[in-house]
Amino acid sequence: MITLQTPSPTQWDAYVKSHSRAHALQLSAFGALKCAFGWQDEIVALMRDGTIIGGAQLLFYRLPVKLGTVAYLPMGPYLSDETAQTDLWNAIRTTSKKHHARFLKWEAGIFLDEAPPTFASLGFVPSPQTIQPPNTVLIDLSADEESILARMNQGTRRKIRQSQKNDIHYYEATRADVSKFTAMMRITGERNVFGVHEPAYYERAYDLSVTQGDAALFLADHEGDCLAGVFVYKAGDTAWYMYGASANIKRNLMAAYGVQWQAMLWAKAHGCVWYDMWGIPDADEATLEAEFQTRDDGLWGVYGFKRGWGGQIVRSVGAWDVVYHPLIYNAYKTYLKIRA
Repeated sequence: MITLQTPSPTQWDAYVKSHSRAHALQLSAFGALKCAFGWQDEIVALMRDGTIIGGAQLLFYRLPVKLGTVAYLPMGPYLSDETAQTDLWNAIRTTSKKHHARFLKWEAGIFLDEAPPTFASLGFVPSPQTIQPPNTVLIDLSADEESILARMNQGTRRKIRQSQKNDIHYYEATRADVSKFTAMMRITGERNVFGVHEPAYYERAYDLSVTQGDAALFLADHEGDCLAGVFVYKAGDTAWYMYGASANIKRNLMAAYGVQWQAMLWAKAHGCVWYDMWGIPDADEATLEAEFQTRDDGLWGVYGFKRGWGGQIVRSVGAWDVVYHPLIYNAYKTYLKIRA
C-alpha cells in the first residue's frame, strides 16, 4: 500500500542522493535556504512499507495582495516505481492547492540519456518564464586530470597553469571566510551588471550545505588579498558551479581559473562524473560562438569564461506550468509582457 507522508530531511536527502537524477535543488538544505528568505517548502513523499518510492520538494512563493502562491518544482520529481506516477502527481497537486497555489512551475532539468517527461499529457503548458537558466555547459569528469585539461581550449589551459605559478593559496573556506566571498560577490555583480544575493544568503547557504558535506566554498588568496571564490554543490554523480566571484585587483594572476579548477578536482574526488557550469545564454551554439565577443549583457558576460573548459553545451527541458487559477495566471503572463 502506498501512503503519502512527510519524511525527515535526513530520509529525504538520502533518497535524493541515491537517485540517478539527484540534484542539489531537491536537497532539504535548498528548501531551508529559500524558507529563510521568504519562501515556504514542503516535501511530498510516497512511501511503501516505510521506504520512499517517489516524491518532490515543492517551494511556494507568495503573490501580492493575498492572491495566493506560486508553486515551484525544481529539478524533480523522483520516482522509483513508475506505476506510482499518478499517485505522485495527485499528491503534488493536492499539496500545491493546500498552499493556495494558483499555478505550478516545473523545471525538470536535463535528460541526457533518457526521454524527457510528456508535459502535455500531465496538463502542463510551456512557461513564459524560467527561474533557473535553461542552457548550461556540462564537463565530463570521468577521465583523468590530464585528459580533462586536454579537452579545454588552449587559452583556458594556459591560464590554469599560470594560476598555479603565482604563489596563490587555494583553500576550502571556513565559516569565518564567507565574508570575503560575499564582498567579492558584490564587486562581481557591479562589474558584470547582474544581481546578487545579500550576504546573509551566502552565509546561510554555507551553514546549511557546506557543514553537511554537500557543498564547498573555495577561495584564492595572494599576499593577503582574496582574489576569487567558487561555491560548488554536489549530489549523486553531478556537481554544480552555483556561485562565483572575483576581485578587481590582480586579475592578471588568473586566480578565477585556478579556483575553478580546484572546485572541479574536489567534485571529481567526491565521485562526481559531471561538472555543471550552471548557466549560459539561452541560445544555440552557433549564436553563442558568433556573439560572445561582442555582448556582455545577462549571461553573455560569463559565457566567454565557461566556454573554454572543454564541456558540451546542453539545454534543459525548460520551464512548464500547470494552471490552477486561469485568471491569476493570465494576469501573471500580462505582467511579464509589461515588464519586458
